[in-house]
Amino acid sequence: MEPRLNALDTALKNEMNEHHFYKKNAERTKNTVGKAMFEQIAGEELEHYERLQQLAESWKKDKKWPETVPLKVNETAVRSIFGRAAQSCGKAAACGDSDDLNAVRTAIEFEAKGAAFYAELRDQSSDPKEKAFFGLLANIEHEHFSSLKDTEEYFVNPGGYFQKAESSGLDGA
Repeated sequence: MEPRLNALDTALKNEMNEHHFYKKNAERTKNTVGKAMFEQIAGEELEHYERLQQLAESWKKDKKWPETVPLKVNETAVRSIFGRAAQSCGKAAACGDSDDLNAVRTAIEFEAKGAAFYAELRDQSSDPKEKAFFGLLANIEHEHFSSLKDTEEYFVNPGGYFQKAESSGLDGA
């Protein structure tokens, strides 16, 4: 019990740090794609923090996985947000600058670590509800990771990103 409660405390700190990071970068960037991505993920990280806070309070009080705390976490909308923003910015030129690219690369590291962390908590649990909750968080963090990798590719090579996204070939077909 104690190691998982300590892991929850770590998760709470990580989620709040990530929320602040994404919020700060959403305010900083002039890039439509980056702003949309950072705002969406900031909101999702705040939601994760709030659910984890409810969980930690209940778990510490009752010394077991809670029966009544609403622990559902919304699915991520980050992929659709990125797609719409990238379409609005266009194929011709990258919309991001080096600060945006550096922020996305830092975020990729956050999300990779977060996905692995929640997967480990899932795998250490024998409680089906706990396993499902941490599995969902791991999946969402992985989706953030994948979308941020797409954003990185878009910033570096927008034409290549759209070619891949549209599954177009170079054979003229």
